[in-house]
Amino acid sequence: MKKIFFLITAIVLVIAGFASAQNTITHSIISFKIKNLGVNTNGTIGGLQANIKFNPADLASATLEASVDVNTINTDNSMRDEHLRGEDFFDLAHYPKISLKSVSFKHKSGNNYTGVFNLTIKDKTKQVEIPFTYADKATSSEFTGTFKINRVDFGLGSSSMVMSDEVTVTIDAEVGK
Repeated sequence: MKKIFFLITAIVLVIAGFASAQNTITHSIISFKIKNLGVNTNGTIGGLQANIKFNPADLASATLEASVDVNTINTDNSMRDEHLRGEDFFDLAHYPKISLKSVSFKHKSGNNYTGVFNLTIKDKTKQVEIPFTYADKATSSEFTGTFKINRVDFGLGSSSMVMSDEVTVTIDAEVGK
């Protein structure tokens, strides 16, 4: 009887540990920057949901899957935001989420890492390399990274003389343990 109790207790603890891997995002800012008419236009996107299993001592088994809600795009200009949510850009009606899924991780030095990810926007998936820092805190872990994409590769508008094709994305997320 004791063996069954311990087995059930062990299973419950494993399940609880797995459930905690469905990470609670305690803080996140995902921002983007693009030149439009030679001027930097900035914005944010929210609704970050993530499942992160990251152990610096075991990068081979590390995984990260995340998504953001396209409806949360905010450039502090409601007219532009609606245009970005429309069919010409993010096409919110058909593609409400942007997703990111890890392929591999490499340790660079100190708290610096590089991850290769499949980034999916509007049903188009491209691999991106994201250099990031990882900070392990008492009750949370922090991930901060910046990368660039070509918006036209993902069908976000068309090539333009006034709008840059290159978009810089910065992710700053704190995940509860």
